[in-house]
Amino acid sequence: MDIRQITPRYHVAPQISVEDIPALAEAGITRVICNRPDGEVPRSHQADSIGAAVREAGLEFEVLPLTHQTMTPENVAKQAALVDAASGPVLAYCASGTRCSVIWALGQVGTQSTDEILRTVAQAGYDLEGLRPTLDALARQG
Repeated sequence: MDIRQITPRYHVAPQISVEDIPALAEAGITRVICNRPDGEVPRSHQADSIGAAVREAGLEFEVLPLTHQTMTPENVAKQAALVDAASGPVLAYCASGTRCSVIWALGQVGTQSTDEILRTVAQAGYDLEGLRPTLDALARQG
């Protein structure tokens, strides 16, 4: 399992499996957010299977499937609210962790500069430089 810390409170990862759940609990993760649509994975890795194992381990589980089409301001706000309401560190996962990083980056507009946002995700191994025009445009909209 490849957990990458974006902030002390927000971590991202590629697709997790049921076998990964004990390590998440041991790492202090309190909430897991599935950003991967079920149609992308086999039944064993769909949200209900992962969610059952997460809840059985005593962690919270939320589902917010994301695609390019659903990376909306409403979903950016939902993701931020799920992170803010968690009692501790959060892990969001998708296919590679990129979507989870993108939605975090979009949620930081207005609180950090574009350079700071991109530097933060780059430190976690995600090159989101292609998102710069979108972040700059959102920042200009205020």
